[in-house]
Amino acid sequence: MPQGSSHRVVLVVDEQSNPFEIGCACEIFGGPLRPEIGFLLYDLKVVAPRASTPMRDALFSIGAVGRLDEIDEADTVIVPNRPYVETPSRPALLAALRRAHQRGARMVGLCTGAFTLAEAGLLDGRRATVHWNLADEFRARFPAVRLEPDVLFVDDGDVLTSAGSAAALDLGLHLVRRDHGAEIANHVSRRLVFAAYRDGGQRQFVERPMPPAADQSLAPMMAWAQQCLDEPLTVADLARRCGMSVGSLHRRFRAEIGTTPLAWLTVERVTLACRLIEQGGHGLEAVARRAGLGTGANMRALFQRHVGVSPADYRRRFYGPAPLPSDRDATDRTS
Repeated sequence: MPQGSSHRVVLVVDEQSNPFEIGCACEIFGGPLRPEIGFLLYDLKVVAPRASTPMRDALFSIGAVGRLDEIDEADTVIVPNRPYVETPSRPALLAALRRAHQRGARMVGLCTGAFTLAEAGLLDGRRATVHWNLADEFRARFPAVRLEPDVLFVDDGDVLTSAGSAAALDLGLHLVRRDHGAEIANHVSRRLVFAAYRDGGQRQFVERPMPPAADQSLAPMMAWAQQCLDEPLTVADLARRCGMSVGSLHRRFRAEIGTTPLAWLTVERVTLACRLIEQGGHGLEAVARRAGLGTGANMRALFQRHVGVSPADYRRRFYGPAPLPSDRDATDRTS
């Protein structure tokens, strides 16, 4: 495997940037060689308009960063959180962001970084999200943006935005999955001890009451279900495993996970299908069966909804262009 990466990521920090989002970006896109993967995923550079940049509430300052003009060499530009969105961004920064976007760089706004991208005019007519508490202010200032305030992140192709704080990890892992596939993203998420996949359409605000007892956690049932994805599991099966009614399970999922049991089960199956495709050795119909997605036609529909491409396109991107002998059937040729 290659020891480095040619994909250049530039993380922009400025006065009052939020350290949390900066840390999320550094953990996912930077850091040393990951031994469980075998190569560097990205070439990360932190840049700032000034040599020494104070962080939010003057908690500390960041020094020895790169220059702002290094944005001009980036493949991906990340704009982190800035709490005082009423303060205009530096004209030099906005100009650099516009140049990067015009030459084809991927632009990423973490939390209120969406305000910066919008100030640069990069979100006009496009989908975006922002922290739910700032949605009204964002709409008032940038009416040309198609704001989706109730989701964790929005992937609009070459411009992506995330909601508050921890959603930066969700968007970061989504980018790793998009660039390197589900298997690599799972390695990174395990290292971070973070959920491997939360759908970008999941709502931002999730009530998380502490369970009254450890043995009432949903985790054992979810771990069991992940080992049985090829079986015809139903929500009723999950509820029985937890010893509760279907209605109670729905309420617990909404409160603790922020989605429905069936939606979670579907995402787990699609994620498994991605891993099986990346590993190779199985036709798409076999992948659909082993992942519990039934038929190739059903898997294609779910891939388009959750991954954004067909299973065949996903395989060409992450496994190789040559079809497997078992794939040469009428169903796969139409995928």
